[in-house]
Amino acid sequence: QVQLAESGGGSVQSGGSLRLSCAVSGGTFSRDAMGWFRQAPGKGRVGVAAIDYGRTKYADSVKGRFTISKDNAKNTLYLQMNSLKPEDTAMYYCAAEETSTVLFPLWQNEYRYWGQGTQVTVSS
Repeated sequence: QVQLAESGGGSVQSGGSLRLSCAVSGGTFSRDAMGWFRQAPGKGRVGVAAIDYGRTKYADSVKGRFTISKDNAKNTLYLQMNSLKPEDTAMYYCAAEETSTVLFPLWQNEYRYWGQGTQVTVSS
């Protein structure tokens, strides 16, 4: 069974940067489809970025500012977040599915396994 553990959240000022990490155990990390999702207070969970076999996808709201990547040697997924804005404030979740590709990588229902979340707060 795949287990995920996010870390790296925190509080930053607008324009700052954070790098989120998702440590993965179980599954086949190099082949699993993975994504980052976020949920702001009172709002639904939305896809931010996803990666599967050789492909990445980003929500329009973060394109050009966020970068998703994987370190197969460390079984860790990353989300580098630059030029942060107050509207990026949310709980961020790591997700995984045991398949190399998914049809809709920014749809939460594509993923079976989820981490506990890490809070990102961006002040103006």
